[in-house]
Amino acid sequence: MVSLQELQTPKKNTWCPGCGNFGILMAFKRALVHLDLRREEVVIASGIGCHGKMVNYVNVNGFHGIHGRVLPLACGIKLANPNLTVVGFAGDADQYDEGWGHLAHTIRKNIDVTLIVHNNMVLGLTTGQTTATSQKGFKSKSTPFGSIPPALNPIAHALVSDGTFVARGYAGDMTHLSSLLVDAITHKGFAFVDVLQPCVSFNNLNTYDWYKERLYKLEDVEHDYSNKLHALEKSFEWGTQIPIGIFYKEKRVTYRDNLPHIKETALTKIPIDHVDIMSILKEMM
Repeated sequence: MVSLQELQTPKKNTWCPGCGNFGILMAFKRALVHLDLRREEVVIASGIGCHGKMVNYVNVNGFHGIHGRVLPLACGIKLANPNLTVVGFAGDADQYDEGWGHLAHTIRKNIDVTLIVHNNMVLGLTTGQTTATSQKGFKSKSTPFGSIPPALNPIAHALVSDGTFVARGYAGDMTHLSSLLVDAITHKGFAFVDVLQPCVSFNNLNTYDWYKERLYKLEDVEHDYSNKLHALEKSFEWGTQIPIGIFYKEKRVTYRDNLPHIKETALTKIPIDHVDIMSILKEMM
């Protein structure tokens, strides 16, 4: 069994004290321990932002990509080698701004990877500009008079994009989040987890106290996560009541299951010694 100690790395952690990333990091490590996954069978991909350092702080295979491209990396890895457990980590700007198009199409294709979004509603790495999920009226360096458009609703968008696992967690409740990540990682298909994460340095609106007054767990109100319309209704709850937990879950064939040439054999196992590409190269010359 893998231990928390084995998942440690020698890298110095440079997140701000009190950052919600610490809760996500530990919740993920606990999930790996609970699932008893071998380190060499796990690959994590991250993008640009404070969350990107996840690949430095978890002792498994990691790929640190460019802004908005977490999902292309994660999907390519999984399609090439389905025996790997692939988890992508993205920030709200990373995924909901630059990477928005990748998210919608990965959801509808139901590629068997897990995506965990660190949603602090602000660009923390570049010192506090707004993102797609910043609350309307939020004042920052980029919006001194307040953010003008309404905040993007990731949960609702994931549901109408035909997501098969749509959930929201909270970095301040590590036990609940870890359990949620276990469910997400073991889900056969694309698992989407938006994690509400306080940024103690640049977001003075959505704080730990602010969330404490508003969050409730869907399982505590016996929410039926097989009911998509009810899940969509719950996704619009924001303000005095904010739900966390699994909004929707269903079983559906994955993208790879519909690719006959790699359905039974991983790309990494297909022999290529007999492949001759010279004719193709000559055509390009």
